Amino acid sequence: MKTLTKTLVNTTGLNEDQQMIRSAVLEILEATLPKEEIRRIDETKEFPHAAYQALAESGFLGIFFEEQYGGAGGSAKDITNLMETLGYHYAGIGQAVMITSIYAGAHVAKFGSEEMKQRIIPGIIDGSIKMSLAMSEPGTGSDVAGLQTKAVRQDGGYVLNGTKVWISGAHVADYIVVIAKTDMNAERHQGLTTFLVDVKSPGVTINPLAMLGRRTTHANEVILENVFVPEGNRIGEEGRSWKNLMKCLATERLGLAAISAGNCYRITEDAVAYAQEREQFGQPISKFQVIQHKLVDMWIMAEQARQATYRVAELLDAGESAIEETSVAKIIATENNFKVSDIGLQVYGGSGYAMEYDMQMYFRDSRVGPIGGGTNEIQRNVLAKRMGL
Repeated sequence: MKTLTKTLVNTTGLNEDQQMIRSAVLEILEATLPKEEIRRIDETKEFPHAAYQALAESGFLGIFFEEQYGGAGGSAKDITNLMETLGYHYAGIGQAVMITSIYAGAHVAKFGSEEMKQRIIPGIIDGSIKMSLAMSEPGTGSDVAGLQTKAVRQDGGYVLNGTKVWISGAHVADYIVVIAKTDMNAERHQGLTTFLVDVKSPGVTINPLAMLGRRTTHANEVILENVFVPEGNRIGEEGRSWKNLMKCLATERLGLAAISAGNCYRITEDAVAYAQEREQFGQPISKFQVIQHKLVDMWIMAEQARQATYRVAELLDAGESAIEETSVAKIIATENNFKVSDIGLQVYGGSGYAMEYDMQMYFRDSRVGPIGGGTNEIQRNVLAKRMGL
C-alpha cells in the first residue's frame, strides 16, 4: 500500500502553508478521533465534540472567515485542502465542520449585518457556537422555492411557524439559519427571507431522526411554533433570500465534493490493506488480477473526484462563478464515493457486510452524497439548463 499512500499525501500544487495544514489536521484527528473512537460514536450516534473543538482551538475553523472577525481568510483551495483532509480521516468530521462553517456560517458571513458578524463569527471560529441550516420541509425537499414555513412581522421582529426536516446537526446547534416565507403570495423564488434562530427560543423543538449513515451529524426534524425572532436576527434583506441562497451554492458543493474525494482515498487504502492481508487459495487476494483491477478502479475514481474538485477551487480563486464545474464536481465526487465504497465492500466479501469492519460504515455514509446538498438529479438539471436544453 506504500505507493498508493504516497500518492494520497502528494502535496504537488499545494503551497507550504497548505502542506502544513494537511499534516497538522491529520495529527490532531489521529489523536482525538482514532478509528476506535469513530466506530464508537458511529454506534452511539454522538457528535465528534473532542475532535471538533481541537480543530477550533488550533485555528482551523478560521479558514472560512475574514481576518477582521478573527479568521484566516482562506482561499477556495485552502478550504478544499482542509475539507479533503477531513473527509480522508472521517467523512463525519468533515460534515460536522461543513454544517456550521459553510452551510450556515456562510449566510452570516456573506449577508449578515455587521453587528451579527461580530456577534456570531468569532464563536464559530473558537468552537463555542455551532449552527445548522434549515431549508428542506416535509413537502418540499429539492423544491426550496416551494417551502411553506411562514414568518409574519410583529413589533420588533418576526414570528415563525413551520416544520423543517432532514436538518443535519440541528441536535447540537446553538443557532439555526432558517429560510421562511415573509410573503405567501409572492411568485416562486420571491418572498423568501433568512433568519438566525436561537435554539433556546420558546417554540423551537428538535427531534432527532434515525438515519442510515452519517450518524454522528444525523438529520433532525425542526418544529417552529410561534417562534419570535428579533429584527436584528434577520439575515439580509426581507424577501431577497433566493439570490443569496444561490450565491452560497458554489462553496457548499465544493465542500461536499472535497469531503467525498478525501473519503474515496481512505476507503481505497483500507481495501488495499485488507486485500494484502486476506489469504485465499494460498496467497493474499491482492495477488489476483480481478482484485487488483477493482482496487485500481477505486483509485482512478478517487483521482477523478480530486481533480474535478481542485479544478473548481482554482476557478473560484480566479474569480469565476464555476456554475457548471461545481455541479460536475459534486456529481463525480459523491457518486464515485459511493461506487468506491461499493467495490470496497465487494473486495472485503463477507467481512465487508459485517459490522465489525469499517467498510459497512463507509458504504452507509457515502450513500447520502448524491442526495444531500442538492440532489445529483438537481445538479443535472442545472447542467441541462446551462446546455440550453
